[in-house]
Amino acid sequence: MRKGPDLCREAVAAARVAAAASGVEIREITEIAQMSAVAVMFETIWQTAPAARPVSTELLRALSAAGNYAAGAYDGDELVGACVGFFGDPGRKSLHSHIAGVARAGAGRGIGYALKVHQRAWTLARNVSVIEWTFDPLVCRNAYFNLGKLGAVPVRYLPDFYGPLDDGINGSGATDRLLVSWELTSPAVRTDAKAMIGDGAAVALSTDAKGGPVTGAADTPVVLVAVPPDIETVRRTDPGRAAAWQDAVREVLGGLLAAGGRVAGFDRAGWYVLSLEDR
Repeated sequence: MRKGPDLCREAVAAARVAAAASGVEIREITEIAQMSAVAVMFETIWQTAPAARPVSTELLRALSAAGNYAAGAYDGDELVGACVGFFGDPGRKSLHSHIAGVARAGAGRGIGYALKVHQRAWTLARNVSVIEWTFDPLVCRNAYFNLGKLGAVPVRYLPDFYGPLDDGINGSGATDRLLVSWELTSPAVRTDAKAMIGDGAAVALSTDAKGGPVTGAADTPVVLVAVPPDIETVRRTDPGRAAAWQDAVREVLGGLLAAGGRVAGFDRAGWYVLSLEDR
């Protein structure tokens, strides 16, 4: 495993490649006008009122001035994505990545990945090797991106972490989150849930014929936990079913993690893969 200057140089090169592949330039955000544009973009993505923006221009100014991470993805002069993070406990030497989002104009281009790879290079250059963040465990595409593509590892299940947010993405329900840790020198882990089921892995949570959750046994060393393919649509069209999924994932996934289970990855088909061997 490469360390020190070699690792940092490789991280910077990887960030440049990812940005070029998505057709953007990633720039650190240092000016008030840039910060205001990020605040407005996040308001649009999360569909909040101006007074309830996920981050304000003033907060971005303070975080940037204090040496924290704030970067935007630009297609020419157009802001199409941004990511913001701040340093955590000094003793742990970690960065907490608070928020990242991509505008509709940048969807499907890999801009989110380019931002995270840039954040990785920026963090390694400051002699910090861990980035942590939270995400909604019910959002399938985010779980795959965080666990399957980046290789972050869930640390803890956090019920109703933010309290009610009542925005266009989270709705008005509980804001359960998974806290993940991304070891910046570790490779991503690939999983194949279909093969694991064929090898006898237990299915602790799956989907019934009507699209709702159904619990099963968790009695093998490897256990699978399903989430719906599009919880955001379910939250808009069937709040009762969305609440049932929230409760089931909290009980099953949260319970297995609390009992010492370890998430080993996430299959793109919508399965958390857990190892119970170390409990």
